Amino acid sequence: MSEPASSVVPHHVAIVMDGNGRWATRRFLPRIAGHKQGLDSLTRCIKACLARGIGVLTVFAFSSENWNRPPEEVSGLMELLALSLAREVPSLKANGVQLHFIGDRQRLSVKVQAGLTQAELSTAGNQRLVFNVCFNYGGRWDIAQAAQKLAGRGETITELSLDRAMALAHVPDPDLLIRTGGELRISNFLLWQAAYSELHFSDRLWPDFDEAALDEAIAVFRTRERRFGQTSAQLSGQPAPSTPKAA
Repeated sequence: MSEPASSVVPHHVAIVMDGNGRWATRRFLPRIAGHKQGLDSLTRCIKACLARGIGVLTVFAFSSENWNRPPEEVSGLMELLALSLAREVPSLKANGVQLHFIGDRQRLSVKVQAGLTQAELSTAGNQRLVFNVCFNYGGRWDIAQAAQKLAGRGETITELSLDRAMALAHVPDPDLLIRTGGELRISNFLLWQAAYSELHFSDRLWPDFDEAALDEAIAVFRTRERRFGQTSAQLSGQPAPSTPKAA
């Protein structure tokens, strides 16, 4: 028999953390203050995922399009990344979190690149939660880099080979994709991986997203029937499906 819907927890949750700037502007604060508050919200979200048995958390921290923002905001985000690595990585390591940074690192400073690599290495043996931070990431970039990788190796490009060359090939595709801030789009996030994800849009700005908001998204997820092209009758009496990888 399939697992009762009330007990289903998504294995992989992905989040577009939107609304930091608006949160700050409404309080007559500089936009970077909203990003700092958003970091606190992210720390809270990681703890909530650990407590709820979620296996993978993937967040959209900085898109490839975010370089077009005001230079002072971009500079502040880079400084915040460096500070957060020093502040948060020891706690993540102690709590069993395995950290991955997903995206094009070529535009990042040598110091920041070294910090990302060291953070990944120091948490590589952890198993409780895989935490993917998409930084200087775009869904189109991910598909293009996977195709280039295969072409460079002379491999035939198929759905399966492309899937295995994606930057998130180390985890299953997301079951639940959440976007905060009231916008109803995914903005070039996980274009390949979100093919069968359940989407949930929250009006809360990211700094206001808390455990209750996460539980609300999970509750909505539990009401969804995930058919993956099949009918309800076909699924009856079968184990609850998980998000499929390309075949």
